[in-house]
Amino acid sequence: MKKIPRPLVFLSVFLISYWLPLENDRVTHSILEAFYLLRDYAQHHVILCLIPAFFIAGALAIFISQGNVIKYFGPKAKKTTAYLVASVSGTLLAICSCTVLPLFSGIYKKGAGLGPAITFLYSGPAINLLAIILTTRVLGIEIGLARGIGAIVFSVVIGLIMAAIYRKEDMDRLQNGAGTRRNEETEEPMGYKGLLLGSLVVFLVFANWGKPSEPVGFFNWIFNYKWVVAAGALIVILYTVMRFMSVRQRKDWLEETWDFAQQILPLLFFGVLFAGLLMGRPGLDQGLIPYHYVATLVGGNSLFANFFASVVGALMYFATLTEIPIVQGLMGAGMGKGPALALLLAGPALSLPNLLVIRRVLGTKKTMTFAGLVVFFSTLTGMLYGYLF
Repeated sequence: MKKIPRPLVFLSVFLISYWLPLENDRVTHSILEAFYLLRDYAQHHVILCLIPAFFIAGALAIFISQGNVIKYFGPKAKKTTAYLVASVSGTLLAICSCTVLPLFSGIYKKGAGLGPAITFLYSGPAINLLAIILTTRVLGIEIGLARGIGAIVFSVVIGLIMAAIYRKEDMDRLQNGAGTRRNEETEEPMGYKGLLLGSLVVFLVFANWGKPSEPVGFFNWIFNYKWVVAAGALIVILYTVMRFMSVRQRKDWLEETWDFAQQILPLLFFGVLFAGLLMGRPGLDQGLIPYHYVATLVGGNSLFANFFASVVGALMYFATLTEIPIVQGLMGAGMGKGPALALLLAGPALSLPNLLVIRRVLGTKKTMTFAGLVVFFSTLTGMLYGYLF
């Protein structure tokens, strides 16, 4: 990826600073909202979401052999196995579009094929069982089922299309040594490594389990005991690290974790700031783009309304489960059912911060293709749903 020349960066910053219209209340509120959103992101998504995800990605880098990744996720792997494992793995994590990034980056760099990696990237935030259940309860059974079925189908179909388009490039990537990581231990059985990885995943899932907005039986019970389970997982992690890992392994793990963090965090923070500047915090009308404009543009079930809802969803940042009350509010302001589904399908899986990081991993062309496919299928499904219901 080519770097932007520094003189151009300095000139851009100077011109923005010189012409910044701070006298305009909308602009000043938008700038403030950008930093509010960044603060909310740092408070609620870094310590318990991103940091565990970075540690999982680092552990995958040093513990999981390239051969095993290629066996189950590589371009030559059996498609039914590769895509089933990728979609199920993402579903079990039930995380947001930003938290899935270190894990996606980890398996892709270890040698996973582009198709299964993309399926995992989409399924993690999109196929969230609790979110689908809450969508059904809050917005209706039809839209809840449509969201669930659409997300499951999308994760596989988009992965297959990406694999077909970039098959030659993906094969060249593996032949040129993708997946090689330092001090990789390929001969030892998993043993304690599997226990460590499993405990890290359990901690990530339960520490971030959100409270259901309405009582949902089993999920409400999980929320009540989430910290007990998370604490148990943390104890197992600490015991495993101190009892079984050598000093060299701990050092390698920390180095890999830090590599992922320094590559991803700056882009995420910048993306969250920019998303906050444009749209403000979810549910508030303080960004540069007023919410009532959005509600007006997504009324009815036209091609434009569904497309616009998909694009807004692809750019806006949604924390896990926040998309449901936002869509509920927009529907109350006149949003059509089709555009509502389109936003639900595109929003949780993509965001501006998410796209910036994906571009660093995949490059501009693949990132734009992935985003375009998500927007296309979300728009198409939204129109079909709006027509039927």
